[in-house]
Amino acid sequence: MTEAKAAADAELARSSQEASAAKERAESAEQHAATLAQRLADLEQAKTVEAERWAQESSAASSRADAAAAQASESLARVAAGFAIGSGLALAVGTWVGLSRRAEAYLEPSFQALRAIPSLAWVPLLLLWFGIDETPKIVLIALGAFFPVYLALVAGVRGVDRKWVELGRLYRLSRFALVRRILLPAALPNLFTGLRGALSLSWMFLVAAELIAATQGLGYLLSDGRETSRPDLVIAAILVLAALGKLSDGLLRSLERRALRWRDSFDGEGGA
Repeated sequence: MTEAKAAADAELARSSQEASAAKERAESAEQHAATLAQRLADLEQAKTVEAERWAQESSAASSRADAAAAQASESLARVAAGFAIGSGLALAVGTWVGLSRRAEAYLEPSFQALRAIPSLAWVPLLLLWFGIDETPKIVLIALGAFFPVYLALVAGVRGVDRKWVELGRLYRLSRFALVRRILLPAALPNLFTGLRGALSLSWMFLVAAELIAATQGLGYLLSDGRETSRPDLVIAAILVLAALGKLSDGLLRSLERRALRWRDSFDGEGGA
């Protein structure tokens, strides 16, 4: 009887130990499952944070691209306006000086003196006269575009063969018809050379104007990048300026080819 009771107690103790071990294993499994669940939750949270960060970076990059496009369009509008005004005035004045020695005597000394003034020297005077709005920037760009076109056109008109002018007078062409049908067509090569030089100077004068007195534009972007120690902004502005200058010169060059397709000139050879 005693042996049976001892065996029963031993069996009960063993069963109790097994139950306790099973309970510990169950608790360990629950703890492991909770740990896995926490890790999954942390991974999901990390994914969410990464997705939000990527979305913010994409939005910031898109905003920077939109801002750069807006700055480029602002500068492009200023260059277009200044180049059109400067080259238009140079076309009129250059034709007049090319035709008239009296006009050359009156204007040429002053123009040569004005041409020697650096672009930055004009900025304080233009700011005093016109304020800090768009007018001084466009006037400065127009000044940069004026002189290359003026000099090229005067040289082109004065380089026209005298026999052509005498032929026009023989046919009793008026002064306007002589300019339109003989002088300007003959001076077109020089004129386009001056226009391309004026376009390059327009971009240079644009940067000079926007570096000092602007809140928008590629020149302002250069200045902002320098003040905030952001070389990426400076490099981006330089690259955009180079691209816009190249595109505008390519458009002008294609216009030159179309306007001068009648000319049978030497275009170079294929070899070195």
